[in-house]
Amino acid sequence: MHRSNSPRAASGRPRLFSLAGLARLAVVSTLAFALGACGLLPEVKDETAGWSADRLYQTAHDALVQGNYTRATKLFDQLEARFPYGRYAQQAILESAYANWRANETAAAIAAADRFIRTYPNHPNVDYAYYLKGLVHFREDQGLIGFVYELDLAERDPREMRSSFAAFKELTAKYPDSQYYQDSLARMRYLNNAMATYEYNVARYYYNRGAYIAAANRAQGVLVNFPQTPANEKALDILYKSYAKLNMPQLADDSKAILAKTYPESRYVTGVKDKSWWEFWKKEEEAYGVQATGQLAEQPWWKFW
Repeated sequence: MHRSNSPRAASGRPRLFSLAGLARLAVVSTLAFALGACGLLPEVKDETAGWSADRLYQTAHDALVQGNYTRATKLFDQLEARFPYGRYAQQAILESAYANWRANETAAAIAAADRFIRTYPNHPNVDYAYYLKGLVHFREDQGLIGFVYELDLAERDPREMRSSFAAFKELTAKYPDSQYYQDSLARMRYLNNAMATYEYNVARYYYNRGAYIAAANRAQGVLVNFPQTPANEKALDILYKSYAKLNMPQLADDSKAILAKTYPESRYVTGVKDKSWWEFWKKEEEAYGVQATGQLAEQPWWKFW
């Protein structure tokens, strides 16, 4: 009996392709088209191919000076990858950290500074890496609004203040002759006062909501952890009021006595307000007793050779 080789089934209807087979066919066709199209695209050329380390550095540095931080960081990264040894690679890490900071790429800036400290701990400019870390954390969480409108440090996340303080503290401990020493000390005092004020604000928050034990604990923390700061005066007042609310007359009287002896002219002792009611725009504490100098050496920081 003759058997037909026709692609028709016994019923006489044409055989249908399976869905899986159609899907495979579509994938293969797409890949073939994509591979063919790749050959039609123009080849992307690297403008820096064949550049010397000196030319690559100078171009990156010029971009940095001109404020083109994105291009600067890209070129510095290429310089470090192609020429990982020598003074240009070292300088590329430092200037890349600075460029990333100015571009608001704080994580990359801190990573570059840490890499420099780890790789070149005895470098004559390693103090700048610590200083830059402190600066990055000093303003890390302000964002764009913070640069337009100066935000109060005491109203910000204290973790960044602690990180900034730690970087400046390490710099001043290791490099007392650094050109950034005095400015770092000023910023440390500023941060210390700001952190004390932050803790006071938390204590006041608890007190206003009737959590007097928590308020007393926070106020004590200001006195113990941040002695001789402007916030101590207000912390003693919160401590006195909290103990009074908790019906602890002895502790309340002791706190009030310390407040009166330490700050005899305090408005919390005399009852005289520091400002008139209409001067609502004035802060209770203007700044924190010190301003950073911002002074640098006469020689630009990037010219260490």
